[in-house]
Amino acid sequence: MTDTAECKPEPIEQEAEERDDAHLDDIEEGAGCTEIWEHLAEQREE
Repeated sequence: MTDTAECKPEPIEQEAEERDDAHLDDIEEGAGCTEIWEHLAEQREE
């Protein structure tokens, strides 16, 4: 057995407002570049 410690980092929970990718919450999993671009363009228009 080795003397190395187990590394199990705990996920850091952040509020949606603080997340860098919060502006992508409305995009479906697996969306491509075109869908992301369209979503961002729609948000700019609003």
